[in-house]
Amino acid sequence: MTQERKIRVLQTIRQGKIGGGESHVLDLVATLDRAKFDPLVLAFTDGPMITALQQMQVPAHVIESEKAFDIRVWKQVKRFMQQQQVDLVHVHGTRANTNVLWAARSLRLPLIYTIHGWSFHEGLHPVMRQARIAAEKYITRKAQVNICVSESNRQTGLRAFGGFKAEVIRNGVNPQKFNPAGMYPDVKAACGIPAHHLVVGYIARMTLQKDPVGMIKAFATVAAQVPDITLLMVGGGELQQSARDTAASLGISEHVVFQDFRQDVPAVLKAMDIYCLPSLWEGFPIGVLEAMAMGKAVVASDVDGTREAVTHEQNGLLVPPSDSAALAHAIIRLAQDFSLRKRLQQRAIDTIRSTYNVTGMTRNIEAIYNKLLAASH
Repeated sequence: MTQERKIRVLQTIRQGKIGGGESHVLDLVATLDRAKFDPLVLAFTDGPMITALQQMQVPAHVIESEKAFDIRVWKQVKRFMQQQQVDLVHVHGTRANTNVLWAARSLRLPLIYTIHGWSFHEGLHPVMRQARIAAEKYITRKAQVNICVSESNRQTGLRAFGGFKAEVIRNGVNPQKFNPAGMYPDVKAACGIPAHHLVVGYIARMTLQKDPVGMIKAFATVAAQVPDITLLMVGGGELQQSARDTAASLGISEHVVFQDFRQDVPAVLKAMDIYCLPSLWEGFPIGVLEAMAMGKAVVASDVDGTREAVTHEQNGLLVPPSDSAALAHAIIRLAQDFSLRKRLQQRAIDTIRSTYNVTGMTRNIEAIYNKLLAASH
């Protein structure tokens, strides 16, 4: 390969909807060294991420598939890689890996696998869990390099597989995009939330993992004790209706505003005072980092990767997962203690600036690319 041609790096991810992994891919391609690397993206469903990439003038392609190990698309993926003259493949998440691995191996392309959280999480049927462990063990061994987004993810892999090699590169946030001093449209007013209300926020796909129903139950306790407070729940997902129904049955619907997915996350965060992520498990939550970057007081579940970003009482509050009473207590504490809230907000900003900058994350990933390319020539 002559030096004139840039290195074509294919980023692949399972879907075009925006979640943590998708935000990571958007930030990575935005900050890659374009003098050396030429990024393109393959997703297995369409969605807002594809539009965002097109606006960034990064080639984005969709090969439709809704399942892992979908043999029907493997040859199509291989043809696509050949046509695009891909030099290096970076897969994000299990489903993308299982549908790209065969093509990458048959074309002898180096493959990097970023694990944004394991597929064999808590709450699975034991048979399903074992099947997923076997699948992850197989695909991690076939990758040239595995990247974990948290040390706890790496430890989980070690426990599950016995032997497991991985680099830990934590997620980062773009400080230009998530700038607490920036000017943003007034989402609070647009959502009809009174200007004097304190806003508790939740931004996540409403799935079992993110426990939206637990969030509503906790907020019912908060609303009974704290006047002038609103919960803003942002994100679609299969449990959105259950969350709405729970709010109605607890008689707090007028205190809760539901919104579907939004692209203007910095503006949405600007409208919030307290950010909550009551996940049952996490890889390394980009949502928490974004909220911290925007100077929000964070209350999050004390799980896996989250506790690597949030230190209890230092730059946020941690509560046990699935514990609505503890979540409510933490929110009430922050709502009533202005100085605690301010202190946690400032410490959150400091943490992101010092440790979780997207540029540092990208340089670490580029170092892996360079090492692999040097080894393959």
